[in-house]
Amino acid sequence: MNREFWTKAFLILSRYSTEPEDSEEWRLKKIIGMVSALFGTLSWLGYGLLYGLFNERGAGLVCVGAGVLFILGLSTYGMFRRYAAFWYYVFVVHTLGITLVHVLLGGFALSGMVIVWTLLIPIETLVAYKSRPAFAMFLGVAAIMLVVAFLQPYYVRTTNHFPPSLLAALHVMNTLGLAVYVLLAVYYYVWRNEVLSRLVLREQEKGEALLLNILPKEIAAILKNENRVIADQFESATILFADIVAFTPMSATMTPTELVELLNEVYSSFDALVEKYGVEKIKTIGDCYMVAAGVPRCNPDHARVLTQLALDIRDQFNQHEFRGRRLKIRIGLNSGSVIAGVIGRKKFSYDLWGDAVNTASRMESGGAAGCIQVTDATYELIRDDFICESRGTVTVKGKGEMNIWYVLGKRG
Repeated sequence: MNREFWTKAFLILSRYSTEPEDSEEWRLKKIIGMVSALFGTLSWLGYGLLYGLFNERGAGLVCVGAGVLFILGLSTYGMFRRYAAFWYYVFVVHTLGITLVHVLLGGFALSGMVIVWTLLIPIETLVAYKSRPAFAMFLGVAAIMLVVAFLQPYYVRTTNHFPPSLLAALHVMNTLGLAVYVLLAVYYYVWRNEVLSRLVLREQEKGEALLLNILPKEIAAILKNENRVIADQFESATILFADIVAFTPMSATMTPTELVELLNEVYSSFDALVEKYGVEKIKTIGDCYMVAAGVPRCNPDHARVLTQLALDIRDQFNQHEFRGRRLKIRIGLNSGSVIAGVIGRKKFSYDLWGDAVNTASRMESGGAAGCIQVTDATYELIRDDFICESRGTVTVKGKGEMNIWYVLGKRG
């Protein structure tokens, strides 16, 4: 029952304090501000009652008047929703009220150091509003303290109706009460910084994860730490292109959703194999998938690793259906020198250039369904580990006549 009551009370307070367009930070600030104003109202009325009981009617009336003005401010805020004006209003009422009580009770010692409560609103402004107004309010309060300290010898009253025991209690109440508020404010700031730090760290991790999904980790590290053009020459690397056979006419019979789901399933299976072998996915172009080994990390086994990947891809297509469809794939490989780098400022990409890349693409486009076609350059690197069959000399577009090989399987 109590929990339900406090939940309802908080929801009512939240709706009263905030606007739908407020950010989470401002919602929290406004709720804290309203709660502080409510406690301030109760405190003013409580002190007014206390002073009245000990025949300090002037100070008691000031406290009751300040409490009424706080209630008026809370009610007015509900109508106009001007939080900045409300907060300055609270500062003026609170500061003037405390200063009057200080003077009416006879100064620092006779009031039980009630003047320290003028520091409350600057502290709360840091938490519930903004830092710059809080600093300005603190300067105003400091000026008031200097003035009342200078005028202390000229106060009319040199005594009041408070017994020594009550004065001692008021000293403790006022100083300890303000200390509690300071502690709560510091705790709030520490807690908020911890929350923000965790959120920032989480967002950084998300950003890094997204960056690593786009770029190799070595390239991502350079982009984060250096401002330079990223371009490297790799003397020996292997490039693989894989393409779904007859994909264009098949896609004409599919809905956009079916097409994307099919490619997503195919590419996800490729991605798993790429991760398994530690090679680098470069990009996808329609239904064509491009992978490289030996970039950006040099790997003397680049041809063997990528050939094994090609065999796994071929076997996966031979043994599995994708979205209920039996697909065929062409795969082409070539080895040689490439240039690798990052292009673009927005939506940048890591890409490869060079004759070796173009030739690998020709191996794929000129291959047969279900076959892995490689150049002489790749064959010389894998001949001891894989079973290959010569296709003979073939005329390749843009390259002329070349010796071409089919990879049939792994030896042993």
